[in-house]
Amino acid sequence: MSNRSYDPIAPRRVAFLGLGVMGHPMAGHLAQAGHQVTVYNRTTAKAEAWAQTYGGRFAATPAEAVGDAEFVFCCVGNDDDLRAVVLGPQGAFAGMAAGAVFVDHTTASAAVARELHAAAAAAGLGFVDAPVSGGQAGAVNGQLTVMCGGDAPAFDAMKPLALSFAKAVTLLGGPGSGQLAKMVNQICIAGVVQGLSEAVRFGQNAGLDMHQVLDVIGKGAAQSWQMDNRGKTMVDDKFDFGFAVDWMRKDLGLVLDEARRNGSRLPLTALVDQFYADVQALGGNRWDTSSLIKRL
Repeated sequence: MSNRSYDPIAPRRVAFLGLGVMGHPMAGHLAQAGHQVTVYNRTTAKAEAWAQTYGGRFAATPAEAVGDAEFVFCCVGNDDDLRAVVLGPQGAFAGMAAGAVFVDHTTASAAVARELHAAAAAAGLGFVDAPVSGGQAGAVNGQLTVMCGGDAPAFDAMKPLALSFAKAVTLLGGPGSGQLAKMVNQICIAGVVQGLSEAVRFGQNAGLDMHQVLDVIGKGAAQSWQMDNRGKTMVDDKFDFGFAVDWMRKDLGLVLDEARRNGSRLPLTALVDQFYADVQALGGNRWDTSSLIKRL
């Protein structure tokens, strides 16, 4: 549980679908902020455990979880997982009341965001694509950055609730814009982590004390979030935490698909994606993304 304080907002009826490493603490922040939260997870034992920890309720299907919810938050694995919890007779859209808002925190394609936005509109529901950045630590500490796409009324309604687990929640355009912004985010990270990997290994090969070097250059123009949070763990060969390589490859697959559609040239991103494939071949599927240095 987090010890963060919450801005006062009238309690709302909320559902949260998907209690993985991100969803579990995000749903917890909503409960701690005073909202009535019902959760659903594919593995019911996880939902039951969450309800015991936070005092909320759990449901056996998405449709059941969202029955009286004014807002439904979701954080699952990919496009297919998202469709599975949203569509069909047991899906969220079948159970939601007219006027309710669905907020999707899954990192998914812009295409599925537009598809579900249209389906929601046809059913009289709001839909916001709202992928997050900040990793597991950001979710636990309630310090995520949320990039949103959709219609302003739905966004304005959900923002005060999302601020229970986020430090910034921003509408960037119409449906799919949140997902596209998350792709920009992942392109930036891929290049920075590869550069940091090469720098650390170069310094080690040169016989430098890289803890000391990172302290020095971290106060200058080379500074980055990755350097501050991952530089020294890379030096120490520690990768058993953070954002997994498998997830990053899924995200970069979305990026490269979208780049083919919009005509962007991403040579560095495509190369780093292949470097992550090398890390997977080393058995690093669940290592943190900073494990790019292992292949050097």
